[in-house]
Amino acid sequence: MRVFADIDEVAAAAGEHLGHTDWIEIDQDRVDLFADATGDHQWIHVDPERAAAGPFGATIAHGYLSLSMLAYFAPRVISVTRKPTMSINYGLDRVRFLQPVTVGSRIRDGVVLSDVRQTPKGVLVTLAHTVEIEGAERPALVADSLGLWVA
Repeated sequence: MRVFADIDEVAAAAGEHLGHTDWIEIDQDRVDLFADATGDHQWIHVDPERAAAGPFGATIAHGYLSLSMLAYFAPRVISVTRKPTMSINYGLDRVRFLQPVTVGSRIRDGVVLSDVRQTPKGVLVTLAHTVEIEGAERPALVADSLGLWVA
C-alpha cells in the first residue's frame, strides 16, 4: 500500500509502480452472485458439472467480474491522507481480457500510477492495472482506470 499525504505527492509519483495487492480467490459463490446481479447465467460461469467438460475444465469468472475487481483492488494499493472531497469513477481505457479466470484461481492486481492531470473538473488520475492469475504466464486482464478527484 502506497500512502500519499496529498494530491501533490500523488502527482510527483506519476509513472511509478505502486505495488501489488494480496491474492484473492475467485470462488463459485462470487461468480454466482455476479451472475445474479447481471442476469448472465451462461453455463460456463454457473454450471460446474457441465463446465468441467468444457474448454477450461472448470467454471470461469465473467470477464466483467474480473474487471469489477479493480474497485476492490485500487484502495488496497493507493491511499491519500488528505483525501479529495469525492472521487468519481471516470471510466476505463485499453481494457483487454487476456485469459479466463477459472473458479478456484487466485488473482491479484499490480498497479502503475500512469498519469495525474489537472482538468477543469478536478484531478484526473490514471491507474494501469494488470490483474494476474497465480501460477499463470499471462494476466487475466489489463486496463487503465480513470478516477476524477474533486477537491
